[in-house]
Amino acid sequence: MEHPENSCEYKGLTVNDGVDEAPKINPYLTKRIKPRQLSVDDYVNGILKGDRTILSRAITLVESNLPEHQDIAQQVIERCLPHAGKSIRIGITGVPGAGKSTFIEALGMYLCHDSHKLAVLAIDPSSERTKGSILGDKTRMEELSVEKNAFIRPSPSAGSLGGVARKTRESIVLCEAAGFDTIIVETVGVGQSETAMHSMVDFFLLIQLAGTGDELQGIKRGIMEMADGITINKCDGNNIEKAQLAQRQFKNALHLFPMPESGWTPDVTTCSAFEKINIDKVWKMVEDYIAFTSKSGYFDYKRNQQSKYWMYETINEQLRNHFYHDETIGKMLIDLEDKVNRNEMTSFTAAGHVLDHYFSQK
Repeated sequence: MEHPENSCEYKGLTVNDGVDEAPKINPYLTKRIKPRQLSVDDYVNGILKGDRTILSRAITLVESNLPEHQDIAQQVIERCLPHAGKSIRIGITGVPGAGKSTFIEALGMYLCHDSHKLAVLAIDPSSERTKGSILGDKTRMEELSVEKNAFIRPSPSAGSLGGVARKTRESIVLCEAAGFDTIIVETVGVGQSETAMHSMVDFFLLIQLAGTGDELQGIKRGIMEMADGITINKCDGNNIEKAQLAQRQFKNALHLFPMPESGWTPDVTTCSAFEKINIDKVWKMVEDYIAFTSKSGYFDYKRNQQSKYWMYETINEQLRNHFYHDETIGKMLIDLEDKVNRNEMTSFTAAGHVLDHYFSQK
């Protein structure tokens, strides 16, 4: 392109040509290589060998809602099941800010240094608006995330009760088959129901804080009754006396509850996850509980009850999915919603109509 400023009448003035516009597509960009699709045998053999990459891909498969992924995932779980069940499963919950992630890192490093293989299944809250999750628990466990004997897997809660992902139980089976002898499940925080968490772990640990003004009540009575052990975290610095006072108050409160079915009286300890103080005492409490329930037979009884619980939960979930994926039902629901909104029909009558139609097809 010629510039008039370069004419001889403009002495001492020169305008250089501009740079060509860069291409919109990177010429150096190569076609992205998709990972090879694994067979059921590939997944099972990789998991049994302790391959963490394949284990992670298998958990992703379990968490997927695609029917074809679920078919493969169930085959993998069935074949891994005989190699599972040999770990100690620990559930950890507590109020937001209680230091759950810091405590898990401190306990995890203690266990790894004691020759344990640890898998942490951290449940991250999902947004009700975008359905997305940050999955940032791993970033708060800097030491544990690089420990060779530890495996950390953050998963979205996906709206499930108790802050526990629906597929966490299957993930536990896969981790056990991969050789991990200790499984820790962390919830998003205390909710209205921790039944899902309690129904998949052997030991239920409640992390509490001192000086929150809620020591006597605990949190919710139901959670206090489910807890097999309580630890008062952040017992350090100027907070030691408050933590010890809270410990005594929780012990007194636990005496007001009925004796648990296991026959075990929950203990209350204090610890500092940040300073790594009394972490060994918390683990000793877990070991004492496992030894006590194993001797009494309650350990195996509880696991059998959990298996039955999840069988019925799976039936309920499959029935719900089958109902809502029915095309006829979907059309009926749209019409009935309009009638309910126009006050032409009550919600209960509309529900009765759609259920009657659904069962009449069977």
